[in-house]
Amino acid sequence: MDALPTLDIAISTYRSEGISRVASMELPRLEGVRYVVSWQAHEGAPVPDALRDRDDVIVFRFGQSGQSKNRNNALDHCTADIIVCSDDDVTFFPDGIQSLRRAFAENPEVDFATFRSMHGDMSRFPAESVRLTLPYPKGYHASGIELAMRRSKTGSLRFCPEFGLNSPRLHGGEDEMLLLSAIRRGLECRYFPITVCSHPHESTGTAVRLSDANLRASGAVIALTTPATAVLRLPLKAWRLHSSGQSGFFRALRHLFSGALSSRAVLRRNHDTLW
Repeated sequence: MDALPTLDIAISTYRSEGISRVASMELPRLEGVRYVVSWQAHEGAPVPDALRDRDDVIVFRFGQSGQSKNRNNALDHCTADIIVCSDDDVTFFPDGIQSLRRAFAENPEVDFATFRSMHGDMSRFPAESVRLTLPYPKGYHASGIELAMRRSKTGSLRFCPEFGLNSPRLHGGEDEMLLLSAIRRGLECRYFPITVCSHPHESTGTAVRLSDANLRASGAVIALTTPATAVLRLPLKAWRLHSSGQSGFFRALRHLFSGALSSRAVLRRNHDTLW
């Protein structure tokens, strides 16, 4: 087989405690693999020795706010054939990274891919490789640490800055929007049943109590992903959140609809990063 494609792992982190987490990630040393770190709110702190002394890690300080902008800064500095998105609290498996590189090499038609991360509940992942279109496989959604793209094919595809933590109104949803944008742009998207990393911590979407901004982001995602049936899905989502104790029903319904009603304006303002 020809040489595997090169791969950059784009890590976004925040504040001095974030860069300390990156330094403790035990990033695998693999030929052709590099770690590109975007460090937000660094406050002039030094780069830890564990990162500065490695020739396969490069850290870029970033002065703007917003999680999606931070992630985009990491993507903008990647130069490898394949880019994998990551947070600063992930453990990568060397065999998983190599398997993902082989999957891209053996499937040159694939522009954008999702994969598995190891966590407490693996039931949402399809058992076999599947082409990703709308609607998604039943029960499946991808998180931001399960996304990879072929750099030469994805061009300006980026996280929408109006979604994600520290955005003005929609705290969350940036991961779903990146995959949805890839599909809407006509990119060839595929899920590979490859476990690349593990993530031991709770994500925002499973938090005990969702904020108003979390709920608005969820409503906007529903409206943009399933516009024809959103008016039915929003009350169902509110009921499920109420049943799980993550929000009161009427509070959830109000903010879900608020996010949904703002979604078309968000789309109009962000054609460069959406579709």
